[in-house]
Order: sequence, then C-alpha cells, then structure tokens
Amino acid sequence: MVDLTRIKEHADVIGADGVHVGTVDHVERHRIRLAKTDAADGKYHYISIGLIAGVEGDTVRLSANGDVAVTFEE
Repeated sequence: MVDLTRIKEHADVIGADGVHVGTVDHVERHRIRLAKTDAADGKYHYISIGLIAGVEGDTVRLSANGDVAVTFEE
C-alpha cells in the first residue's frame, strides 16, 4: 500500500509506459484528482489509488499504461 501523504500537489502522474497521465490537483479519500488544466475537456478527472505503483519525489507512477489508466477513471 502506498503512503498517500507522500503524494504532493502538482506532482506528475506517469503511466507504467512512461506516458504523462496528468498532474495531481489533490488526493481525495481513495483517489487522485487530476488538474483540469491537463484535460482536453477542461474537467477534473480521477485515478483510483489502487493503480498507484509508487511515489518517487514529485512523480506518481501507475501500475497501468497511461492510455489504460484513464479508462479506469472513477
């Protein structure tokens, strides 16, 4: 289990394939809210914390590829 307190606002969210998925706006209970500035539709999108493989400094790495991670959006 990942220590959610290590996830910083404005951290990059990167898929397992190295693709930029978004930027952390903030962490809500069981999900990360991505900044809406990264979204083509200008809306907030969410990633389940279950997809987090690890946190390294200002980078959140996911266990799923970037294109797949967005399909699991909550």
